[in-house]
Order: sequence, then structure tokens, then C-alpha cells
Amino acid sequence: MREHEESGARAGTAGPDGSRVPSQGGPGAAEEADPGSGRPPRAVGGAVRWPEQMLPLLRSPNSAHPAAGHGEEEDEGAAEPGPAAVAAVLGLALLVGELMLICGEGAEDVEAAMLAVARTYRVRPCDPQVAFTRVAISYRPGHGDPPVTAERFVRRPTGDYSGLAALFRLVTEITAGGLAVDDAHRRLRAVRRHCRHYPAWVLVLSSGLLAGAATLLVGGRADARAWLVFVSAVVTTVVGGVLADRVERHDLPEFYRIAAAATPAAVVGILMSFNQLQLRGSVVITGGLYALLPGWPMVAAVQDGLAGFYLTAAARLLEVLYLLAGVVVGVMTVLYIGVNNGADLAAESGPAATSNPPLQLAAAVLLALTFAVLLNTEPTTLPAVLVNSAAGWTTYSVLADAGTEPIVATGLAAVLVGLSGQLMARYRGGSVLPYVTAALGSLLPGSLLYFGLLAFVRGEPEAGLGRLGHATATALSLAIGVNLGREAARLFLPARPSAPAVRHRGRHRR
Repeated sequence: MREHEESGARAGTAGPDGSRVPSQGGPGAAEEADPGSGRPPRAVGGAVRWPEQMLPLLRSPNSAHPAAGHGEEEDEGAAEPGPAAVAAVLGLALLVGELMLICGEGAEDVEAAMLAVARTYRVRPCDPQVAFTRVAISYRPGHGDPPVTAERFVRRPTGDYSGLAALFRLVTEITAGGLAVDDAHRRLRAVRRHCRHYPAWVLVLSSGLLAGAATLLVGGRADARAWLVFVSAVVTTVVGGVLADRVERHDLPEFYRIAAAATPAAVVGILMSFNQLQLRGSVVITGGLYALLPGWPMVAAVQDGLAGFYLTAAARLLEVLYLLAGVVVGVMTVLYIGVNNGADLAAESGPAATSNPPLQLAAAVLLALTFAVLLNTEPTTLPAVLVNSAAGWTTYSVLADAGTEPIVATGLAAVLVGLSGQLMARYRGGSVLPYVTAALGSLLPGSLLYFGLLAFVRGEPEAGLGRLGHATATALSLAIGVNLGREAARLFLPARPSAPAVRHRGRHRR
């Protein structure tokens, strides 16, 4: 557990038990709140993004932080929050962290949100902690009183970027001093009940179009055969989604749902390989499985590892391996029968960046659009996602055409996507993930992972190791590139501080 350095302006708000629950001053000076209003003081001088304020505290070493009850100047006349007020604030911070983790936010930003909420209502010093599917927060009141700790578990995290955007706006409003604790709890309950922006049939169609876009991206052709492959991938993906829904109704683990969803693409791919029309059944398989292969979770795991969340990163990597095993189990029986009966499943292991640039750029944008819809991205965010996707794929394509190594080209494209995503998120005042995740869809190493495992099953360990190594290097390149873009935005476009800067910085570890 870390101890966080406490600094900044303070004022007060009435807690649920009538005790005074002061809040951290927002950016700039803070106005005194009306004692009867039940609100924290409202910041003066403009809002500053709370992630930029909290990350230095999260990344500073424990030795730089004062012990509980020491090293801070207390507000004159400010009372310690009572037990009921502490419980309400910790419950609010914990629920914010749980919902953010469910919606797909990274571990470091989840901790930053929890810490920002707790500090706003002056429940500090406190230590938030995220470990894969567990969120916890501990408050140390000082004066010899025992610490107060609360935790929650997230059973089935899912991507929901609309909910994440709503949570981000709520935390921003809280840290600006605009909500009392009970009002924030009511707003949070409303966020939990928010509806998806897209109906079920749009999600089904988006899943199919994602697979079709992947066939054009990997194949790089626009002839009649390529469009037949496109349609085949769309149909097989829709059928696979129906099978997966039937499996899910029986409350079976995700492994079996993935295995069922992967089977139709393998069946159609094998059937297309048994003809004289030179149809590329392997491309159908690649496109049909593209939405199932956990390429982005692998990148997310690497990002958590780079941020120092080693336990979370290791757990996510293990989850990726199990999901990959589900994909392999779903297709291997069909592939084994096909390969032993003469099916030709040779295929390129990744996108051919320069084979048909206009078509592949359109396919990359379509893939990003469908990916964003499946992640329930807000409609107003979609244009920015498409622009970011086009910029990322164009950068990759130009660099690859100039002879740059694919891994290096992927990393440089990811830097651009990460940096532009940060700028978009700052302008809109939201999380960076909706602007980055779907935009990276065309660069993910999903097909490399699949064909690497397929090579192992076919008795080609050297080829399998090579492709898995290439996939791992690509994922590392994506994660490091996105992080470099993020850190560049923080270094060269820093937020206006509301408190003295933290001088001692270091890596926090899990």
C-alpha cells in the first residue's frame, strides 16, 4: 500500500452525519461554501484535469509522504470527518473505482479517480489499490485510531466507454467542488442505470462488419473473390455471435462462449478451401476471429505492467491465454479435419500495408467504427475516433512502404494515436481510452497470435514461436507507443497545478 502526499487548499462540506467533511481545493483558489448548502467549495480559475493532479501522488515513493496526522497544515477550525462521513466518502470512491474498472479503465487511472474523490471530501490520507478484479481503499485517520478499509470485487469486467465517459465527467464535477456526498451518490446510481446507445441489431451488424473489414485489411484486394470473402466473414461472425449468446444463456464461462463463436468461421473457411476458385478460406477465418482474439487486452496488460501494476498485468495476460485457448479449441477440430483432407490454409500473418492503400485505409476506418460501436462509445466521440484511426493507419502504411520494420512502424503509429488521443480527451474533458482503443484496432496483433498457435498445433514449433514472438513484440510496441504519447502530453502540455508540485517521484510497484 502506498501513502500519498497530501497538499492543496482545503474547505468544508456537511457530511451525512452532520460532521464537517472538507474538500481538496480544485485548481486555483477555492471559495468558501455556504455551510448550509452541503457542497464542497467550488474551484475558482478554471478546471484542471484530476488525472494530472493525482498521478504524481500515485507515482511518488512512500518515503516522500508524511505519516498520518503529520506534515500537513490543517484548516483552522476544521474538524476531522466523522465515522459516518468517512464511510459515505469511502463508499463513493470505491463504487467509482469499481464501475470504472468494469467499464474498462486502466488500473492507474482507476486509482487516480478513487484518490481524487477521497481527497475532494478530505478523507485523507488514504490508499487506493486495484488488483485485476479487486478495488480497495484504506483511510488512516491518525491520532492512534485504527484504519478504515473497504473493498469490492468485479466479477465480469466489460468494455463500456459511454459509462466510462459519464463516470469521468462525474469525477470531474466532484473534484471541481460541485457536488455534496449524497448528491454524488445519487448521480452515481443514475450512471449505473444508463442505457446502451446502440440497439442489439446494430451490435450484431457491427460485429459482422468488423470481421469483413478485417478481411479487406489483411487481404488488400477488392475483386469479386475478395467481396465474397467479405460477405462470408460477416455471415460467419453473425452466426458465431448467435451461438455465443445461446451458450451464455446457460451461464457457462467465457472460455466456452469464445469457443462456440469461433467455430462457424473455421467451418466456412475450410469449405471455401475445397474449391477451384482460389478463394482464401484462411482470410475468412482471420476476419471471423478478429473480433474474438484478445489483442487489445494483451496491450492493456502490457500497459498495466509498464505502469507498475505487475499483479494486474500478470492476471490479464493469463486471461488472454485462456481466451486464446478457447479460440483454438473452437477451431482446431475443424481445422484438423480440413488440413488432413487437403485444405489450403496458407495465409499472410498480418496486414499487407502497401498492397492497396485506399482500400485498406477505408477498411481500417470501418474496423475502428465497428470496434467503437461494440465498446458502446458515445456517438459524439465517433468522428474523433475515425480521424485518429485514419491517422494511425496512414502513419503505419507510409512507414512500412518506406521500408521501416513493421514493429517499429507500429510503435510510431501508436505514439501518434496516443498523443492525439490525449489531446482529444483533454479538449473534451474525458478518458483517453475511447479515443485510442478502437483507433488501434487495425494495428492489433490478433491474426499473429492465432496463426502462431495454429502453427504449434500443426507441428511447426519454430514458426509458432516466431509468430508468437512477433505478436508479443507488436503488443509491446503498441503499449509503449501509446504510453509515450500520453507521457509526452503530460510533459509538454502540463496541467496548471493547484498545489505545490511533488518533488520526489518514483515508480510505485505492485
